[in-house]
Amino acid sequence: MANTFLHNNTTCTISFPDKSLPAISVSRHRSLSFSSNLSTFPKMSTAVEQNRRETIIVKSKSDSELEVGISLSPRVNAVKPSRTVAITDQATALVQAGVPVIRLAAGEPDFDTPAVIAEAGVNAICEGYTRYTPNAGTLEIRQAICHKLKEENGLDYTPDQIVVTNGAKQSITQAVIAVCSPGDEVIIPAPFWVSYPEMARLADATPVILPTSISNNFLLDPKLLESKITEKSRLLILCSPSNPTGSVYPKYLLEEIAKIVAKHPRLLVISDEIYEHIIYAPTTHTSFASLPRMWNRTLTVNGFSKAFAMTGWRLGYIAGPKHFIAAVGKIQSQFTSGPSSISQKAGVAALGLGYAGGEAVSTMVKALRERRDYLVKSFSEIDGVKISEPQGAFYLFIDFSSYYGKEAEGFGKIENSESFCRYLLDKGQVALVPGSAFGDDTCIRISYAASLPTLQAAVENIKKALIPLTSAALV
Repeated sequence: MANTFLHNNTTCTISFPDKSLPAISVSRHRSLSFSSNLSTFPKMSTAVEQNRRETIIVKSKSDSELEVGISLSPRVNAVKPSRTVAITDQATALVQAGVPVIRLAAGEPDFDTPAVIAEAGVNAICEGYTRYTPNAGTLEIRQAICHKLKEENGLDYTPDQIVVTNGAKQSITQAVIAVCSPGDEVIIPAPFWVSYPEMARLADATPVILPTSISNNFLLDPKLLESKITEKSRLLILCSPSNPTGSVYPKYLLEEIAKIVAKHPRLLVISDEIYEHIIYAPTTHTSFASLPRMWNRTLTVNGFSKAFAMTGWRLGYIAGPKHFIAAVGKIQSQFTSGPSSISQKAGVAALGLGYAGGEAVSTMVKALRERRDYLVKSFSEIDGVKISEPQGAFYLFIDFSSYYGKEAEGFGKIENSESFCRYLLDKGQVALVPGSAFGDDTCIRISYAASLPTLQAAVENIKKALIPLTSAALV
């Protein structure tokens, strides 16, 4: 059977070798979907010309094959899949094959959600609190967030300046889409959280990556920032404490950045503060919106996943000037609507634990600090390794680039952070994330959201895996 149709005066035919195609399987390869006299088509933009069509091969149980031309939007083609998810999937496959892999790739605490929070969720279910809530979140949780921001961050907001989302990631994505036009630039210091550049691309904006240095604790140089701002600059994304480095911006440095932002009326700041409670004294956290003249230039993003060990509850929020927050809410109303009613009840309970999460959070931070101290000491003793001690979050971003270029028997040459991570997974059974995913190929990220015995075993495995690479002098 064949279907023939006319498109822009060009005849296109798709042949169907089988009238019904139950239980199809799909494979894909890139090609032009059809051949025709392209001169009859209107001239396409460069972006469209670069969006090459794909062909999928659809195969039925009877082994009949159907070749169908499809195309995806340039926006989607420009977005890269998360490499943190990729390495986790590789490690999971090895575990399922019986290999005892130590997984230190995922960015979630290994602690349980505090009991009082979990009980609030259970009670919500038992009491039938399982229906839709307002798009921006319940008034109860938005009032609780306003109280938190006032008491802990010195920020004054009203409930209509808050949108509660399905995780902080949704807050950031919607904010980028809300304020960026095609061609706008989103300034992102590197190393960065893997999703920031892709969020910019989803909004048809251009990510502008500004490098930092391990010698400066991966903190943005204000002079570099000022030199890269153009008339197209729309957003600056700051993350403090940082994923993947654990660096925390001191107040004086944020003040310097704020002075630069103030000179450029079109430039807004997304301040990602999801790790604010996971911070190691004497370091302190400063909310960017609390700085002079920055309240109306800042969209503050936070959530419950990290500090309260609520990653699976999917609950975050964004606060800012009403004009921008209303736009974020408008997008959410067409994407997902409001977050889970059950999670919101749990979130209210979390915010009721006391200042900075109370004892439940401080106990977790104490354990994380012990793990950090162990890893910093252990890796500092390895030749050729450079390390910056994190002041927050639960990550180490370690420079292993002195091992690049080495030949490993049975593996081949280690060329970059990706091959180095594959080597450690193969020879050391430790799953880490390559620094290239975060915009710095010299490093790898280690999550220490795992028990101390697990981290000790990981260090021993990594040291043993490095032995074959140390026979030659380090570069």
